[in-house]
Amino acid sequence: MNSETTTQVQQRAASRQYGNRKKTGMPLAAKVLSSALSVALLFAGTAGIGGATAAANGAGSAEVGLQSSKGGGHVKDIQLEYLDRGLVAASTSEGVFLSWRLLGDEATGYSDQGLTGTNFNVYRDGKKIATVKDSTNYVDKSGKASSRYEVAAVNAKGKESKRSSSVKPWANGYVDLPLQKPADGVTPAGEKYTYSANDMSVGDVDGDGQYEFFVKWDPSNSKDVSQKGYTGNTYVDCYTLDGQLLYRIDLGVNIRSGAHYTQMLVYDFDGDGKAELMFKTAPGTKIVKYNKKGKVTSEKYITLPKEDRKAGYSHEDDYRMSATDYYNHVVDMFKNWHKHEEVVKGNWPATLEEAFGIEKKYNYPLSEADAKSLADYFIDVYAPSRSDRNELRKFEGFVVDGPEYVTVFEGKSGKELETIPYEPERHDDGLMWGDYAMNRIEPANRVDRFLAGVAYLDGKKPSAIFARGYYTRTTMVAYNWDGKKLKREWKVDSGWTPMKNPFNDGPHGVDGTDPTYGEITTQGAHYFSVADVDGDGKQEIVYGSVTIDHDGSVLYNSKDVMPAESAAPGTIARLGHGDALHVADIDPDRPGLEIFMVHEGGPWAPYGYSLRDAKTGEVIYGGYTGKDTGRGMIGDVDPTRRGLETWAVGLWTAQGEKISDTAPGTNMNIRWAGDMTTQIVDGAIDVTPTIKDWKRGTLLTATGTLTNNYTKGTPGLVADIFGDWREEMLVRTADSSAIRIYLSTEETDRKLYTLMHDPMYRVGIAGQNSGYNQPSYPSFYMASDIDWSKVPLPKFHTGKGGK
Repeated sequence: MNSETTTQVQQRAASRQYGNRKKTGMPLAAKVLSSALSVALLFAGTAGIGGATAAANGAGSAEVGLQSSKGGGHVKDIQLEYLDRGLVAASTSEGVFLSWRLLGDEATGYSDQGLTGTNFNVYRDGKKIATVKDSTNYVDKSGKASSRYEVAAVNAKGKESKRSSSVKPWANGYVDLPLQKPADGVTPAGEKYTYSANDMSVGDVDGDGQYEFFVKWDPSNSKDVSQKGYTGNTYVDCYTLDGQLLYRIDLGVNIRSGAHYTQMLVYDFDGDGKAELMFKTAPGTKIVKYNKKGKVTSEKYITLPKEDRKAGYSHEDDYRMSATDYYNHVVDMFKNWHKHEEVVKGNWPATLEEAFGIEKKYNYPLSEADAKSLADYFIDVYAPSRSDRNELRKFEGFVVDGPEYVTVFEGKSGKELETIPYEPERHDDGLMWGDYAMNRIEPANRVDRFLAGVAYLDGKKPSAIFARGYYTRTTMVAYNWDGKKLKREWKVDSGWTPMKNPFNDGPHGVDGTDPTYGEITTQGAHYFSVADVDGDGKQEIVYGSVTIDHDGSVLYNSKDVMPAESAAPGTIARLGHGDALHVADIDPDRPGLEIFMVHEGGPWAPYGYSLRDAKTGEVIYGGYTGKDTGRGMIGDVDPTRRGLETWAVGLWTAQGEKISDTAPGTNMNIRWAGDMTTQIVDGAIDVTPTIKDWKRGTLLTATGTLTNNYTKGTPGLVADIFGDWREEMLVRTADSSAIRIYLSTEETDRKLYTLMHDPMYRVGIAGQNSGYNQPSYPSFYMASDIDWSKVPLPKFHTGKGGK
């Protein structure tokens, strides 16, 4: 990793900030370079000063890896999905609206209205009624609810291919996918809970070119990792579009329920044309299969690794802690204090009294009685003195022990294909991860922050990425699946963030112990994006404010100078952690992609929001807020402005010009309109979801449905799963009896292939359910003023099962 010197970072920042001041009105004084010192501060600073790394010279291109009209490089043998025509029809006041897919390899050129290469004949009840050349939708003004429709591709020579499957119109612009809701439950504490459909994914499990639907069920007591209490089991179902439940995977009692625990990866990893399913599992995880009548036909637990069976682990194990279990856990931790590796090395206080700042009273090793006395002091006196939220006598429901796995399931049947240990293991209940170090003591918090996604690391075949941690120790592992075994491609591990006292220290913004990856701590977000940021045809992992190259090396680590009004003026600090992350071609007049991110470091972070160059990590523009800036979004909401707009604090152009103090919502964006502008899905908790346009107002009210993830207000999925390039909105009905799939019936004269044949967009859909769900973006600039000549023309092969 090539690091800039402190002086270089300061000079670059000063130059850039002057330019931003001219464009945005930001005062130059806000970036006074008063010191060259580096400081390790909460959520920001760094122990070792390094800079953003420019991994390559010259401008990157988001189009490399896909053939473009400008003669850019291309990877001909990238593996994508075989998809059928995806024809859908919906009854509207104007007639029957039809929409279908242009496949990625059917586009061969460009026109003023879009892509060319394939036209389509439209059939109603077996009779040809139209030929469509400039789009992939059509309104049949004479159509009826009873009509049946087909379309057929027509090549440049006028030859017609086989017609699509026949479809009939949806009523009201949506269709319901029936669900089988899990039974209610009761926690060990006697609390009742119910279930609602939550995050979703899609994949073709049988190779027929049509998607199946994966639904994660969350119990009503699912919780963030920092919140105490039991949760019910998490379930993952696989359905066909007509509502047939193929199987249900019960993750069991040893996987806690919440946004941070279960990220399901649905993708064809081995190239056989059929999607697999991967996620984190544990003892007690089982596959339940169903027949066509919805009756259970079999139940089977995953296979525990031989070494775990030998060690006595079983599927009957229940590692959830009661309050008494946790007390005993603390007593045991204190009894063995003298043996802890950090104490033995002299890095931590030799006595707990010193750690708590009280007079030495006990002899070590501690007796049972003395360990209990110290545990009582810690739980009843020390912890509450640091925060009144430290109610450790009520700490229950967490899992801080027992095996953890990654399991690969066959997508069609749910059959277990392989189970391996999760890397890295938790190690402890969070003590080494910094969960006891802050004023707010949160055992099992930082240690249990998981993310997952799919990436084309070699530009050809997809890999699975599993991650643990982003506040302190930061790790991720890449696997390839060959149909039989998971093979680890690389592992990233920052090492522990050193602490002088695990009960009173600042573990954030401190370099980890690993000499290669130590600087990447505290940079992760609640989601990671996957994109080819350096134009080499291979995808990178944008892990918040740090980017990991396709080979597992650090491409760059974004830092900047703290402004005058911050807590540490003039020092160099990490951009730090944040809740929202967007990677796209935001400014079409700059080469490559950009990253828009919000940051929660407050007075310890150089920015509350920032737009960065995706190739180098350098900040293009941003703003210091001095507070946790929790939400941010991008999209083409103002078509009179060039590029995608960004908003977190006010609304800004892609070039950093402020448009307005007000801005659209930030829950989820969606490509719904025919003119390629961006719309917003609004409505959280018990508010009816709507799709809103910044200029035109409400375009859809999804009556009778709800979004997910509490205030996040995200649909189960937003993705281009049917029809033309527009995205569908998948939301649960209010009673979770069905997933309601909404289709945009607004005509468009723009012709573009399905977004699912853009690799960056497709892996974004695969990872959308991870952490705090974020929208998916294509590798090219997609907006109302799209330059069609710069849209890449995909060259790919489908899996072996593809037709």
